[in-house]
Amino acid sequence: MTDTATPAVVLLHGVARTPRSLRKMERALQDEGFATLNLGYPSRKYPLEMLADRLHDAIAPFAESADALHFVTHSMGGLLARLYLAKHRPDRLQRVVMLAPPNSGSEVADLLRNIAPYRAFYGPAGQQLGTTMRQLFEQLPSIDYSVGIIAGDKTIDPLASHFIVPRPNDGRVSVESTRLHGMADHIVLGATHSGLLTHRDAIKQTIAFLHDGHFLRHEKAALETSIAAFRIPEAIEG
Repeated sequence: MTDTATPAVVLLHGVARTPRSLRKMERALQDEGFATLNLGYPSRKYPLEMLADRLHDAIAPFAESADALHFVTHSMGGLLARLYLAKHRPDRLQRVVMLAPPNSGSEVADLLRNIAPYRAFYGPAGQQLGTTMRQLFEQLPSIDYSVGIIAGDKTIDPLASHFIVPRPNDGRVSVESTRLHGMADHIVLGATHSGLLTHRDAIKQTIAFLHDGHFLRHEKAALETSIAAFRIPEAIEG
């Protein structure tokens, strides 16, 4: 449980992973003063809708004890968060950070979904991670909470990266597929799909978004933007 003045974060891992995959992120959040609930769930056993409902018994009391509630997710965990918040939105919800979410699906899942070993290993939810799963999420209400999305554009899987998933991508999800209509901010880092879990800048950017509602930008880029905004048009330059 948390004190009423404590901001809290629910962490949701991806398919076929465990809370351990988000442990480095969790420790960093705790160091920043956030209470954490790093949930494990049977990601390979049930479809997404059932998994989202199964989260409620654990999240509800944690949310009630928090002054402000945030979510940090990886991959399929972002889809679960969307489904959960559409049905069980906590009163104190503030911000959501999604790492590499397949918001418009993954072409890798499209390719593998009918292959028996894939179906056996990833289960019902794995069948919903392709680009055709959009229908499930098109039925949800538009997001009206603050979402920041971190995508990766590096890969150690050249086959998927060059021939299956539209570029740029992280080897599993394209940068474009991570985007979500209504998101508050979006940033791309030089990391793989799994690498985002422990990437120093991904953790830093996650904490920044939870604090301020936007990602950090490099000072040089910010300066160039400011200069461009005040630049005299070429047509009237001396």
